[in-house]
Amino acid sequence: MDGRDLVRSRKVAGSSVGAAQRLRTVRAAWRRRRADASGLPPRGAERARVPGAVREARPGPGGGVVRFERSELRIMVAVNGAVFWGWDGAEPEPSYALAGAPEPDPRAVLEPDKDGGWRVVAERVTVSVSRHGAIEVCTPGGVVLRRDLPPRWWDPVDGGPARWMQRSEVAADARFFGLGGRAQGPRLRAGTYRLWNTDPGGSFGPGDDPLYLTMPVQVVVADAGTHMVFHDTSWDGTVTLREGEEGAGSGHDRGGSCEVRAEGGPLRCWVVVGTPARVLLGWASLTGAPALPPSWALGYHHARWGFGGEQEVRRIVAGYREHGLPLDAVHLDIDHFDGHQVFTVDQERFPKLPQLAEELRRDGVRLVSIVDPAVRAEPGNEVYDAGVALDAFVRDASGRVVRGVVWPGESVFPDFTHARVRVWWGELYAERLALGFSGFWHDMNEPTSFAAFGDTTLPRSARHALEGRGGDHREAHNVYALCMAGAAYEGLRTLVPEERPFLFSRSGWAGLQRYGGTWSGDVSTGWPGLRASLALVLGLGLCGIPYSGPDIGGFDGSPSPELYLRWFQLGAYLPLFRTHAAIRAGRREPWEFGAEVLAHAREALLERRRLSPYFVTLAHLARRTGAPYARPLWWGAPEDRELRDCEDAFLLGDCLLVAPVLGPGVDRRAVRLPRGRWYDTATERAYEGPGQVLVEAPAGRIPVLARAGAVIPVRGADGGLELEVWAPARGRTGGGLVVRDAGDGWDEPEIEWYVTRWEGPRVVVERESREDREDDGVLEPSHPVRLRGLGEPRAQM
Repeated sequence: MDGRDLVRSRKVAGSSVGAAQRLRTVRAAWRRRRADASGLPPRGAERARVPGAVREARPGPGGGVVRFERSELRIMVAVNGAVFWGWDGAEPEPSYALAGAPEPDPRAVLEPDKDGGWRVVAERVTVSVSRHGAIEVCTPGGVVLRRDLPPRWWDPVDGGPARWMQRSEVAADARFFGLGGRAQGPRLRAGTYRLWNTDPGGSFGPGDDPLYLTMPVQVVVADAGTHMVFHDTSWDGTVTLREGEEGAGSGHDRGGSCEVRAEGGPLRCWVVVGTPARVLLGWASLTGAPALPPSWALGYHHARWGFGGEQEVRRIVAGYREHGLPLDAVHLDIDHFDGHQVFTVDQERFPKLPQLAEELRRDGVRLVSIVDPAVRAEPGNEVYDAGVALDAFVRDASGRVVRGVVWPGESVFPDFTHARVRVWWGELYAERLALGFSGFWHDMNEPTSFAAFGDTTLPRSARHALEGRGGDHREAHNVYALCMAGAAYEGLRTLVPEERPFLFSRSGWAGLQRYGGTWSGDVSTGWPGLRASLALVLGLGLCGIPYSGPDIGGFDGSPSPELYLRWFQLGAYLPLFRTHAAIRAGRREPWEFGAEVLAHAREALLERRRLSPYFVTLAHLARRTGAPYARPLWWGAPEDRELRDCEDAFLLGDCLLVAPVLGPGVDRRAVRLPRGRWYDTATERAYEGPGQVLVEAPAGRIPVLARAGAVIPVRGADGGLELEVWAPARGRTGGGLVVRDAGDGWDEPEIEWYVTRWEGPRVVVERESREDREDDGVLEPSHPVRLRGLGEPRAQM
C-alpha cells in the first residue's frame, strides 16, 4: 500500500455512514489482506528476457509470424487498416475489447526488409520489424510515426504470469491524449498514469489519478500524422509519457517517449493510423459502434443523492415547469432503495413509484435508476438468495464467497465475467422496468469495496470465470464494469426489444461504448473541477466513448452562483447534460441561485432544446463513424500546433465551436480559431481563422461560433425541424447532414445531405438524396431554412 492508497482508503472509510459501517471497513481491509496473503502466489525469483535475434519468418493472412531466439511475434493487418501484433504467440482473441474477430487484409504481405528484418506493407501503413524485435510504424510515404523498442519480460522462475515492459519513441512534436478518463488533460503531460480503475474515495480534482475509467488507449498527434495505440491487456499497469523537445532548427531534437508496464497478461497491441476521423472509425470497427441513446437522453437530466421521497421529486419537477425550464429526466440515487439494497424500493419514501413514473412520463420526464453491483449478503434478500442458488458471486482462492463492504453493508459481488451470471443479472432489470424506469446509471462498479486501509476493491486473489478460462481479480478488475454494462444492455434488449437501452456507467474499459456512455464521477466543486470536466469528456471521446458529461456544479460543496452558471452553460453543449450532487452538498436547481442565474440558465436550457436535432444527428454520426460529439479543436487540422495545445475550447460536431468560461470574473475571452470563417452565433460577427480572437463572454452566455457554410438542424418555434444555415465565405461552399429520428426504436432513419454555395448575390441551399449524390442531382430542402451571417461586419485579426 502506497501513500495514495492510504489517503484514498481513509477518505472512503470516512465517507461511510456510522460507526458500525466504519468497523466493517476495518474488518473488510483485514479480510482482503489475509485473502491475498494466502491466495496470491508469492513473486519469487524472476528471469529477464528479450526477444533475441530473428531466426525465421512465416507469411500468413494479413501478415505473418516472425520467430526470434526467445519469443515469437505475430503481425496482422486487418481489412479496416488496423495493425495487430502480439508477442509470445498472443492472438487478437480472446479479448473483452473487440466486438468480433478482425478479418485479415489479404493484400498485406510479410516480406524481407533491410538488415535482416521484415516488413508488412499495407495500403495506409507500413510496419517494419528489425532483426532484434524493434517495430516501426510508418506512413505510406515512409515517415516514422512510432518506434517500439524490443520488449522485455520478467518471467517467474517458478511459473506464473510474466511482467512486461514496452518502450516506444514518437516524434519530438507529438502530443499524447486519451488513457480513458483523466482529470488533467485532455493533453497528457509528462508523468506516470496508472491503469487500474479506482474510486478516488471522494471528490477529485485535476491532480487525482487514477480515476474510475482507465484504458490503455493513446491517441498520438504529430505533424507527420495521427495514430492510436491500444495495448490489449486488462492487468494493472502504468503508462509513463514524456513529450519531446525540438531543437529550434539545430537538428538536435529529443523525441517523445512512452513506457507501458503491465503486471501480467498478453503483450499485444493494435495501432490505427490516419486522420483523427479515420482513426476513430477504425477503432469503432474494432471495438464496436457506440450505442445510440434514445432522443430524450440527449436532453437535460436532474439528479441528486438525497431526494426525500416522491413529494420532493414532484416539487422539483413542478419547479422546473413553473420556471419555464425544460426537463427530460430525473435520476434516483441509492436513497430510493430499501436499505441501499439494489433492485428494491423504500416503500415509505416511494410508496407509489410506478404512478410517479407514469405522471412524470406524461409530462415528458423519464425516470432513471441507479444500479450498483454489490448485493447485500443477507438471506431473505431475493437477489442474494437467487445469486447463491446460481453460484453467481465471486469466490476467493479457497472457494469462499468474497465479502466486502458497500452502502448496503456486508455485500457480495456477481461475477460478470461468467456468461450465465450476465444473463441472470440482465433479467433483474425487469423489476426496474415494471416500476417505470426508462434508463439506468451504474455506480460503484470499479468494483468498489470500502476498506479502512489498502486498495478499495476486491482481493486480487479473488477468482473469476473469465469466460471459462479462469483467473483472478488482477485480470478481471478493469473489465468488471464493462461486463456489467454488457449484462444490462443485453438484458434490456431482450426485455424491451422495441426500445434503445439507455445506460451509462461510472467505470468501464475499452469497448464500453457498445453498451452506453459514462460520466465524470464525483468531480470536486470548484473552478479546477469545472476544467477537469471538459478534459474528461474530450479524453473519453478520443478513446471511443462519445457520450459522457460531468456532475454540473460539482459533486460536493456549494458552488457560487457564478461557478454554477458557467458549469451549466458548458454542460448545455456536452452530450450528457446532468446536474448531480452529494447528499450533504448544496442544492443544484437553477432557481436556488437567484433570479439572474435562473434567467441565464433558462437561456442555456432553451438553447439545448433548440439544438436537440443537431445532437440527435451527432448521435447517429457517432454510431456510424465513432466520431465523438465533442472534439478537440485540432480534429480537422491535427497538423496545426496551436490547436493541438488548446485545451479550453472544443468543436461540437463539425459546425460549432464552443469556448466555455473556465475561470471567475471573466466577461470576454480569447478563442483560438481553426482555419476558415467563423460567426459569433450571438452577434453574427465574422472572424477569420486560423488565429486567436477576443470574444465577448457576458454572464448570460459563453462564446459559441458557427463555421461558415454550416447547415445545422434545429428545433423551430413551432417544434418542427428547421435548418439554420450560416453563409459560406465568398467563393467557398459548405454543407451539413441531418438525421431525422423518431426518438427511439431501431429503424434506420434517412440521412439528408445539404450543400450551401453562393449563386450571384444569393446563398443557395440544396439537398442531395442518396441516389442523386452519384449524378449531381439536387432537391429542394425538406425543411424551412433560416439564413444567418449576412451583412455583418467582419472582425479584423
